[in-house]
Order: sequence, then C-alpha cells, then structure tokens
Amino acid sequence: MNTVNVRWNEGMEFTSEVDGHEIIIDAKEEFGGKNAGPRPKPLILTALGGCTGMDVVSILKKMRVQFDTFNVKVEGELTDEHPKHYKEIRVTYEFTGTDLNIDKIKNAVNLSEEKYCGVSYTLKQALNLTTAIVVNGKNV
Repeated sequence: MNTVNVRWNEGMEFTSEVDGHEIIIDAKEEFGGKNAGPRPKPLILTALGGCTGMDVVSILKKMRVQFDTFNVKVEGELTDEHPKHYKEIRVTYEFTGTDLNIDKIKNAVNLSEEKYCGVSYTLKQALNLTTAIVVNGKNV
C-alpha cells in the first residue's frame, strides 16, 4: 500500500510527503492561496506523464532504440461544473532523433499504456484517454 501524508501549513498551502520528498501544494491567490506550489489536479497529469514516460524510456532502452530528446505532453480538459474533474486527457509522446524505429516506439507506448502504467490504467476507468506520437515534428 502506498501512503502519502498531506500536512496543512497555512492558508490553502499544504506539504505532501511522497517517497521521502516534499511537494508544496497551494491555491491561486484568488482562491485564498499564495501560489506557493502547483494545484492538486495538474499533479494527476504529472503522475501520468512520469509513469508512462519512465515505462517508455525503459522499454526503448531494452529495444536498443536511441533518441535525442523525449517529452511527454499531458493535457487535461476539465468539466465546467463542480466537482470539476478531468473528462478527457490527451498524452502526446514527442521524440527527436536520427533513424528512429517508429514501430518500436509505437510498441513501447502501447506496452506502457496497456500493460505497465498503473496511472494510465486507473485514469482510463474514469475518463477518455487519447494518445498521439510525434517523431521529429511529425505525427506518426
């Protein structure tokens, strides 16, 4: 079982202790915070990007696929009504490099999303999760 401790500091600011690391979470000033850290909902997107990104890097390393850069862009669309929640999330995997094997990249992304990334699996139960792969600036 994973456990995090989220301790109230002051105002709308909290400190979350995760795996021995501290993350400050706060609200915007217009909602009583001091903007001392990110809001909670975008951290869901961060968790997804980190989880699937680590999977893809690990899988591609095993496949001996080398790339110059790799970025995971995660965009979430919130509902207008309360409780505001993500109704759709789009994950874009962006690679640059020379002679990249597109089939291996697609396979690595698929393995992450369908077999290894628990964050992706969890979110798919609650919302529409879509994917795009961009290699050297072109959708593949």
